[in-house]
Amino acid sequence: MTRPLTAAQRRLIEAADPGTGRLKGTEAQLTALVKRGLAFRHPRPPHDHFLTPAGHRAREARAQAEPSEPSEPQAPASTGGVFTARVGGEPTPPAAENAARMREVRSAWQGMLELRRMTNPDASTDRPCAWERTHLVQAAALALEAAGHRPAGAAEGEDGYRVRETPQPDAVAVHAPDAPTLRACVETLEASGWQAGEYTEPRTRMRYVLASPRRV
Repeated sequence: MTRPLTAAQRRLIEAADPGTGRLKGTEAQLTALVKRGLAFRHPRPPHDHFLTPAGHRAREARAQAEPSEPSEPQAPASTGGVFTARVGGEPTPPAAENAARMREVRSAWQGMLELRRMTNPDASTDRPCAWERTHLVQAAALALEAAGHRPAGAAEGEDGYRVRETPQPDAVAVHAPDAPTLRACVETLEASGWQAGEYTEPRTRMRYVLASPRRV
């Protein structure tokens, strides 16, 4: 279970630069945020620390919680601040939570674009960064959900996309209920900096998308 943020960690996240997500704090404090996936250390000098997409999500959750009664335990994500992309197959949340989820997804995607800008050697935001290459399923799912695609639910008959690992170390498979949805997923992933194409599974003859992060 994710541990709640300490008061010092919350202050660091809230004080991050609103534009770049740059953090200021002691080495121990910053290292603790890195270990929790809320910050990363820039590979180039002066090796400053910046919020990750999860860190941006944590800051937004804190800001949204401010007007609320402090004693109310709101959404679990606000305790750990970790955004989780829906890969398909999770329980479908109540319709009343859709608006909040859309805000979370938009915030996470903007954080991802900022992470690309800060970590890609040429500051490019049109192709995946190193974090996405090591979290392929979550990264592809975030790109799809941010573009408005609907993930499949856990119940039988709840159609939508499903992102899954493949035997290939640098590719994921995206399954969808019909050809138009598959084609739309290809277009979204390509626009998000992925190489994507449709293929046929030899045994089942089912069509799917194979996608990998574009490098150039």
